[in-house]
Amino acid sequence: MNHPPSLNQAGTQHGLLISEEDQGERLDKLLASELEEFSLSRERLQTLIKEGHVRVNDQPALKASLRLKEGDRVTIHIPEAQPIALQPQAIPLSVVFEDDQLLVINKPRGMLTHPTGREREDTLVNALLAHCGISLSGINGQIRPGIVHRLDRDTCGLLMVAKTDAAHFHLSAQLKDKTARRDYRAIAQGKFTEDTGTVDAPIGRNPKHRDKMAILEDGRNAVTHWRVQERLNDKFALLELSLETGRTHQIRVHMSHIGHPLFGDPLYGSGLEKTLKLKTPGQMLQAFRLSFIHPSGERLTFEIPQDAEISRMWQLLADKVHAGG
Repeated sequence: MNHPPSLNQAGTQHGLLISEEDQGERLDKLLASELEEFSLSRERLQTLIKEGHVRVNDQPALKASLRLKEGDRVTIHIPEAQPIALQPQAIPLSVVFEDDQLLVINKPRGMLTHPTGREREDTLVNALLAHCGISLSGINGQIRPGIVHRLDRDTCGLLMVAKTDAAHFHLSAQLKDKTARRDYRAIAQGKFTEDTGTVDAPIGRNPKHRDKMAILEDGRNAVTHWRVQERLNDKFALLELSLETGRTHQIRVHMSHIGHPLFGDPLYGSGLEKTLKLKTPGQMLQAFRLSFIHPSGERLTFEIPQDAEISRMWQLLADKVHAGG
């Protein structure tokens, strides 16, 4: 494969020559592999192909599944990233780490990571647009902060955010390759007879409730590891959990699936907080530790203290348990 001299600038065109060893490869797979250093994800490449920005032998290659032949000439045009249709908002952020490549943010409970069709303000993205200024990732075709992974609205804790396309791709690859680590704290219900365990169950969109996820045979692979840190008789446990995968609502779905829903979870919980007359701001879940390899090659690890709301709720539950409530 002959590589282009650069793919750093959007709005330019670059060429590749297919070698004998690459014959028979899918177009999108080959481009993702050969151009990974230039921060073009496979999803982004598939979009560019569908939009006609990739040509093979001077003809539009409209199928990502196109099989290439030796001697094929592939050209790819990288369009300029488009400004996102959101307003920057000067919302205070808890910045744990920041340099010219990325940030680590301690997201508060109650804040959406991304805007939705109905909610376009007061999200982490709005805050980052104001905080980052022109230092924004355009890896998905829009000029915006590179949200590499998400936390649910009522889950607080550490998030890594890419400022550049190169950092975005680098961090995303670590999540896929499982070289980045994400650890959580949670209050779960029920009696844990073991100190550690693993939930390996595929997750997909709930066919009956579109705002929920579910364990489905044809869902995406999902693996969660848990460890008991402290017990309150046979009623509650303070857990540490780590993710191998990053599916939507993964910890919440997995713990509910094994009969240990997170306390306060409005979607997958038992409603026990209402019975106990304890008002919670959502599921008791915090992303407290984050470890990844910086684009410079250095491994960075960040850890924050236990969330005050989790500590407060644990004490309230302890009081009720000890009082026989």
